[in-house]
Amino acid sequence: MTRIVLATRNKHKIEEIKTILSDLPLEVLTLNDFPHVPLLKEEGATFQENSLQKAQIVFEHTKIPALADDSGLEVFYLTGRPGVISARYAGEGASDATNNQKLLNQMMGVAPRRRRAQFRAVLTLLGDRTVETTEGICSGMLAESPRGTNGFGYDPIFLPDGFSRTYAELTAAEKNTISHRAKALASMKDVLRRHLTGA
Repeated sequence: MTRIVLATRNKHKIEEIKTILSDLPLEVLTLNDFPHVPLLKEEGATFQENSLQKAQIVFEHTKIPALADDSGLEVFYLTGRPGVISARYAGEGASDATNNQKLLNQMMGVAPRRRRAQFRAVLTLLGDRTVETTEGICSGMLAESPRGTNGFGYDPIFLPDGFSRTYAELTAAEKNTISHRAKALASMKDVLRRHLTGA
């Protein structure tokens, strides 16, 4: 396996994933290289279901092993929401800022000790004879207002454990050592190495 296709059109995710996989002897393609691939739906009840669904669609249309990510923010006070609907929490097509504001409004007045949350990422690698899944979690808490201009999604309001800065205040290098996606990719790199070497 020398080529894989990232099952996303999200430029931020593409940048993060390509950076973390850059030390592998891989040609990493994206859906920008395959404009005929239809829009990927997220109809599953879990990150695992969505990740597998996206990988299946991309592999079916490209015949190249697909690496799909599904991820989101889980707030314990809200029994795991926004979870799988993180990207559309405030409605279909909602902006990151609108999603953030809806979540902050729901958490208004909630004490710091009850603002625990975690980012979860699930990756699926799917090929001819391959279906492998890895997962990564980054625990932390919700800030009371957005801070920082790096990152995307809920990054401006998520304070990872051990940091006084939000995801959006960290450098890309800092985030890529602690993030949920980085952890899932670290495990996936072991999977990719096995396939690359045939081990």
